[in-house]
Amino acid sequence: MNRVVISLLVTFIASSVFAQNAADAFYDPAEMAKARAALKSNHGGQLNSLILGERLEYQSNDGNPLSVWEAQGWVGGDIQKLWFKTEGEYEVDEGRFEEAEVQALYSRAISPFWDLQAGIRHDIKPDPSRNYAVIGAQGLAPYWFEFDGQLFMSDEGDLSARLEAEYEFRLTQRLMLQPRLELNGAFSDDEDIGVGSGLSTAAAGLRLRYEITREFAPYIGISWNRTFGKTQDFVRAEGEDSDQVSWVAGVRFWF
Repeated sequence: MNRVVISLLVTFIASSVFAQNAADAFYDPAEMAKARAALKSNHGGQLNSLILGERLEYQSNDGNPLSVWEAQGWVGGDIQKLWFKTEGEYEVDEGRFEEAEVQALYSRAISPFWDLQAGIRHDIKPDPSRNYAVIGAQGLAPYWFEFDGQLFMSDEGDLSARLEAEYEFRLTQRLMLQPRLELNGAFSDDEDIGVGSGLSTAAAGLRLRYEITREFAPYIGISWNRTFGKTQDFVRAEGEDSDQVSWVAGVRFWF
């Protein structure tokens, strides 16, 4: 009994003196430092990466079909990452890109579920192309809503914003229903690229996907897109429809 008491007392004193690394009281501190470094390297200090193709789809677009993509990826650690994003539209019948953009961002975790991001964005289309400074936040809100909000300052001095929100209803272990909303707005007119001040565009969709594997999931759904305000005037002046409903089919993947 006395040996048990003495052992517990030594353990308590060691834990108090070596609060961060109590094992150093019983083993060679240099060897324990090596063991902790190996543990960190294999379970939390390593470099990770992800590529996510959120949307790779065909949209009927009221008889003027589009190929649409939205993808993002990152490489880095638990706190800091290099993030990239890209999205765009390709007019199938016309054989040309309607919109295309890429972003390169530095991302830092500010809480367990949120990242603060800053970097640059380049629009390949529409013409004339624009470059933007970007700041935003991306993360998981309470009740598992996914949000991505960004502010953009163009090289012409125009300020704009974008908000994306998604939610996933798990119907079965493999079947998912995903509503999605995207809003774009501008604080000033940029007539050269057909963007007016105020709320410029809204896109809402509902997609039903089946996860053949977690990494590969085809889906079908419906998408609604509309322009507003001066942006709507610019679109109509080009002879295009400002309100479109599409049936969609595509695939979501990650690796």
